[in-house]
Amino acid sequence: MQWFNVGELVNTHGVQGEVRVLSRTDFPEERFAVGSELSLFMPNENKPVQLKIASSRRHKNFYLLTFENHFNLSHVEKYKSGMLKISEKQLSDLEENEFYYHEIIGCKVVSLEGETIGTVTEILETGANDVWTVTPETGKPHYIPYIEDIVKDIDIPNKTITIDVMEGLLS
Repeated sequence: MQWFNVGELVNTHGVQGEVRVLSRTDFPEERFAVGSELSLFMPNENKPVQLKIASSRRHKNFYLLTFENHFNLSHVEKYKSGMLKISEKQLSDLEENEFYYHEIIGCKVVSLEGETIGTVTEILETGANDVWTVTPETGKPHYIPYIEDIVKDIDIPNKTITIDVMEGLLS
């Protein structure tokens, strides 16, 4: 089974069993909603701890969560540095032309003429649109904006993305 990071448990908050979670998901309202079930993976442990969210609130750059049956600091202190994850079964369907990062990262990028440009190695969130870091076999990475004028086709099953190489895009 494949697992996907949704949050990093960075610290506790107060003495009532609340924890600080740094979001690692595009869907924090859904992932950290009351009643959501998450799996907590601790460093150097193979078996996850199953947790159900009892309360959730946004605080500064974090989410403050409590879990069912974890009522005080001593119940959650051991979870510091853990990674909250969901299984592939918990992924929701996306709308047309929306993709999960794990679907895009690792895709081969080719021009309309079929020339290989590189592989998507990172996705940067800029606010207006995402920018993909495309790393060639040799040389410097290219930064490709995910916009309709440039990205012409995304073939997830074949892990291939076709782009229109406009003048100046790869310089």
